[in-house]
Amino acid sequence: MTPKQTPALEVVKACCRALDDKKAGDLAVLDVGRQSSITDYLVVASATSEPHLRALGIELEKVLDAAGVRIVGSERVQASGWLVIDAFDVMFHLFLAPVRERYALERLWRDAVEVPVAPLLGLAPAKPARKPKAAGGAKPKAKAPVKRAAAKTTPAKKAAPKAAKAVAKPKAAKPRAPKG
Repeated sequence: MTPKQTPALEVVKACCRALDDKKAGDLAVLDVGRQSSITDYLVVASATSEPHLRALGIELEKVLDAAGVRIVGSERVQASGWLVIDAFDVMFHLFLAPVRERYALERLWRDAVEVPVAPLLGLAPAKPARKPKAAGGAKPKAKAPVKRAAAKTTPAKKAAPKAAKAVAKPKAAKPRAPKG
């Protein structure tokens, strides 16, 4: 289900694009308008480090300012791994991965509608992979593992092993002891 286009959703789109450009991980958007009286959307993302977390927060503030959106509040305890930016209709929660797992906001708001992120970023939604059908109802055979390409060598390097093989004497086969 695609949410109805609203000014708040336009803010979400712009901010999600900015977060994606700054390499935020595991971007999630929750429509909490029916569950919450204080905001319509929660945007949750992960940062890889404290400096990355700060950079994501600064980028969000720039995008919100450029869109004319007033930031109601911002909260970050130094080295906590969690940054909250409240833009009234949209609330942003940026985490370091272990902190995000600990607080699990997506589970806390499990009754909310999850908004697909790909369309917000201007990407086509991923199509589910089709499984090949095998004849007679049998399971399809597993594909053989892909071999890595051999390292490129110069013609001189290729010729050297061949010349060495031509000069090398064949080894005599060792006699085997009878099994008993």
